[in-house]
Amino acid sequence: MRFFGNRYDQERGKDEEIEAWKKRVANQEASYINLPMNKEEYETFYQALISAEVVTLHEFEKREIFEGCMPIEIMAKRGADTLCFGPLKPVGFTDGRTGRRPYAVVQLRQDDVSASLYNLVGFQTNLKFGEQRKVFSMIPGLENAEFIKYGVMHRNTYLHASELLDNNYCLKKNPNIYFAGQITGVEGYVESISSGMVVGLNVANRLQGKEKIIFPKDTMIGALANYIATPNAKFQPMNANFGILPEWEERIKDKKIKYGKLADRAIESLQNEVKR
Repeated sequence: MRFFGNRYDQERGKDEEIEAWKKRVANQEASYINLPMNKEEYETFYQALISAEVVTLHEFEKREIFEGCMPIEIMAKRGADTLCFGPLKPVGFTDGRTGRRPYAVVQLRQDDVSASLYNLVGFQTNLKFGEQRKVFSMIPGLENAEFIKYGVMHRNTYLHASELLDNNYCLKKNPNIYFAGQITGVEGYVESISSGMVVGLNVANRLQGKEKIIFPKDTMIGALANYIATPNAKFQPMNANFGILPEWEERIKDKKIKYGKLADRAIESLQNEVKR
């Protein structure tokens, strides 16, 4: 949501300020530019962020905040190190300046083919435009960044799907009506695609007189559809995450091993469904 040119401080040198196109963790595509912060840099940035002026919201904008799309200034006010466990989490990264893990890391995602526009990842905000320039320019490497577009919070509009839709994204009271995409309460591009696929397959099957296709609950597609259809008075949009899958039978402390087993289980479930 925040776009700016790649004119970061050339005088200081890219290698000193950022480790460009570095893999954040093993086996992850090098899709980001990472801007490391030491403790002093982070604390200075943090104080400026929580002190910055925000826009005055209309009454209809003052409803509960969706946790998956929270303004960064609101998140920061929950605690001094909250951002370090969220969008600025430094796990899996080494600061090229020190050879050690930094205190925090800001990520930039390339937004055009020519690599002239970048997006600040996880920086949804209601800060005034002038405040955005002042605060975000404090991030090491962005002192001289050219801000092309400032952040504006968007409003999510979605159905109370847990009351209205079944696990095929079909309207419970009218089986001739299906919904797909973020209007159903799934959050994210891939998640929206998955809902569209479920709808497309089931509409095609219905027209051909075939049975419904219900993806197993231990697959991510099935878990999302199940979340959507499960009664929930406090329903909020949901993205794909391991937390919505059924728990593994035994306790496994190592998340990589646990997630690997959950993925293998999902693949096996899909294969079993195909054989039926």
